[in-house]
Amino acid sequence: MEIERYIVAGDSSLVEMVLGGDGHAFEHLFDRYASSLRRIYLQRMGGNAGDTDDLIQDIFIKAYVNLHSYNKVYTFGQWIYTIARNTFIDYVRKRRDDLSIDDGSCGELVRQPASTMPDPEEKILRGERRAQLEVVLERLSPKYRNLIELRFYKDLSYEEISDELKVPLGTVKTRIHRARTQLEGLIGGGV
Repeated sequence: MEIERYIVAGDSSLVEMVLGGDGHAFEHLFDRYASSLRRIYLQRMGGNAGDTDDLIQDIFIKAYVNLHSYNKVYTFGQWIYTIARNTFIDYVRKRRDDLSIDDGSCGELVRQPASTMPDPEEKILRGERRAQLEVVLERLSPKYRNLIELRFYKDLSYEEISDELKVPLGTVKTRIHRARTQLEGLIGGGV
């Protein structure tokens, strides 16, 4: 059976399948790690499920875009948790006013340095991967594509997107969530 191929495959094999164009393999990587990352984030964020789900989606979009830079010296779990840690650090930095970082729940994370800049070869590979992502983005509806570009390419906060598009903040959050869900479906369905 076809699904057994994914279930028994190791993480490195699944990564190779994804890089070879198999979107279903990425779904299995997502399934292996999303629930444990979600539990960690829920614990650190005091049960805020909405932001937790948004961060999980951010992590896996970043992982997909940068999958070519995965180094087999480390386990895929180590790599994805590094992305998760850095995503959480960015989240805390952007929302310092809203979150108390003095309670000890995330203070250790904030003091850790962010990841290093990619070398020229990694930049070229990242550009190729982004080109592949552009093909998927073209299949999104224009309003969702615009939101993904503002959020992930221009790295705007929800508030900045709300100001730029002149729509309520809640609408931005809802639309970005829908855009991510649609994008994950397109990535999972294979490009």
